[in-house]
Amino acid sequence: MLKQVLGLLLSLALAGPVMAQVLTLEDIRSDLSMLGQELESLRGELDTSGNTGLSPREAASLLVRIDEINADLRAALGRVQSLEIKVERIVDDGSRRIGDIEFRLTELEGGDPNLVGTPPPLGGVEAEVDVLSQERQAFNAAKKALQEGDGGRAAALLTSFLSNYPDGPLTSEARYLQGQGMVLTGDYQNAARAFLSGFSGAPDSPFAALSLFGLSKSLYGLGQGDQACLTLAEIQIRYVDIDAKLGRDIAQQRGIMSCP
Repeated sequence: MLKQVLGLLLSLALAGPVMAQVLTLEDIRSDLSMLGQELESLRGELDTSGNTGLSPREAASLLVRIDEINADLRAALGRVQSLEIKVERIVDDGSRRIGDIEFRLTELEGGDPNLVGTPPPLGGVEAEVDVLSQERQAFNAAKKALQEGDGGRAAALLTSFLSNYPDGPLTSEARYLQGQGMVLTGDYQNAARAFLSGFSGAPDSPFAALSLFGLSKSLYGLGQGDQACLTLAEIQIRYVDIDAKLGRDIAQQRGIMSCP
């Protein structure tokens, strides 16, 4: 697995300008997502396997490096998504300009400008698809599944969503909802990971405090009562202006967990 990941990293590095010329933004995003999955798989092997041939120090150093590369990948995916949105805007603007030019030419030639049809988008039929609209539709489908109590389906949809839109405007909420879906299925370990990722990825977002609350409950579900209580206390230390409902939920949870 290590060789495969290193090979993929090398191929991406060597592709350089040629890749930009041959691949579409969607291709690049897909490749980056695949690399991120490979790195996560490698990380799992290093966490669980003692037969890596590496010393504990080397394994720890490699894990840190993997985390750094993952952070770079998330940033790159975010930039690709921003580029996609900019391309869509450029295409729309160009299509409007072409329509205006055709309108003026028809008028100058003495024809009826009202008969001029709307020109096809510069990027073809696919350019009509709004990236942000796609993102919202995928998010709403996952949220609906969660509202219907189908935690497994919601978690799966949100995992797919976060793979496609790892750094979009809905990412923080998506990770929080992903954790909730996993809690519904009793998967407290992965729920804790989702909540922690949601908090650490956007500690100032509106869902950061909620993610910490979800993390605390998940840790309690895993039998980590002391850590759960410390996490619960951290919410009120970091976020002094939490809303009244979350404040009541925290107080209730402190009683449930018998926090000091």
